[in-house]
Amino acid sequence: MIEAFGDSTRDGEWAAVRLLVDGDRVVEADAPGLGRPLRGLTLLEAAAVGGETLAVDALANALGPVFRSAPSPGRTAVAMSGGVDSAVALLRAAPDAVGVTLRLWLDPDGPDAERACCSPEAVIAARETCHRLGLPHVTLDLREEFRRAVVAPFVRGYARGETPNPCIRCNGGFRFAELLAFARRAGCDRLATGHYARIAEHRGRVLLHRAGDDRKDQSYMLARLDPKQLGRIWFPLGDQDKEATRGEAARAGLAVARRAESQEACFLAGDDYRSFLGRHGLEPRRGAILDEEGRHLGSHDGFWRYTPGQRKGIGVSAARPLYVLGADAAANAVVVGPRESLARRRVRAAGRLYADVDRASAKLRYRSPAVAAAVVQSGGGFELVLDEPAFGVARGQSAVLYDGDAVVGCGTVSSADDN
Repeated sequence: MIEAFGDSTRDGEWAAVRLLVDGDRVVEADAPGLGRPLRGLTLLEAAAVGGETLAVDALANALGPVFRSAPSPGRTAVAMSGGVDSAVALLRAAPDAVGVTLRLWLDPDGPDAERACCSPEAVIAARETCHRLGLPHVTLDLREEFRRAVVAPFVRGYARGETPNPCIRCNGGFRFAELLAFARRAGCDRLATGHYARIAEHRGRVLLHRAGDDRKDQSYMLARLDPKQLGRIWFPLGDQDKEATRGEAARAGLAVARRAESQEACFLAGDDYRSFLGRHGLEPRRGAILDEEGRHLGSHDGFWRYTPGQRKGIGVSAARPLYVLGADAAANAVVVGPRESLARRRVRAAGRLYADVDRASAKLRYRSPAVAAAVVQSGGGFELVLDEPAFGVARGQSAVLYDGDAVVGCGTVSSADDN
């Protein structure tokens, strides 16, 4: 027997739920405000009980840490963000599905926390979608774990003069690890998400692939997923576009059909990353802006506010446009120069190859076009020799390698030069 307690507060109101659980069944419950008694229900059944919003929220907080269910062939865990994509993934997985939402840490001083995919509002929207379809929903409160695993390395990366991508660290590592672990506890065969990507065989291996719609493709953000995990993952939206997804949700009468897109780097809560970093350990400190020869051109108030390829906001006037070439954390300096000085032909990355390739298309930033490259595997990673120069390559960003539509490698850029 274990005792589970959860509470919730909003607008000065408070609700609490206390459960006594034996295995996967509720044997006693003190849970006012719910739509039906919990005594005698399995935890899976209890997760589908509705009622007053605050009471259901308290129930979710009680269930999350203790939730488990016996294995059921065909059952699918569906990662629910509160948006339309995950809602349609849930439709595809029904009727034997259980929704799960990760509540992650958000900057409390961010200006637009409500739009984040892991906000309290998003959690409620996800739960309401599940309950409207008569399906269970579980919330996992991982705020502190997320802060340690994703937010803290993001801040440390900028402190070293890097330009990290927290979304790849989150999706390819933290988020899917937690979701797959939950799927096992929930007795599910697989995990479904609303990401736009595909899983298919490539040269005899099951690998992640680009989505059918290039405009919504999220394979870059998922590139760190271990191919060994893909057998338990399902991307039901991988072959369709966003409008088809919204249409499917609208036909099902789901309230999220026209919900706005969630923010990238959700923990910023709608804020600029520079403001966020200034509040979380990287204090403004005046330093020099230098040209390539080391001549002093001006001053900055924090090297971490600048990233390679940046043109606007440098604060230095010159006869021709200047771009940020890099930041030297040790010297507290920013180096700028003409665009041609950004050109990089050789890139080294710490990571791994998922297939044996000597040529690939390398995507070196999320919004940058892929560049054809020769690939050489090295200890702890790989090296790329680009056919054409890439501009704005930054340490800490992710190098994702494609062979056709298949993701064949992923690493974190450690260095780049023009030789």
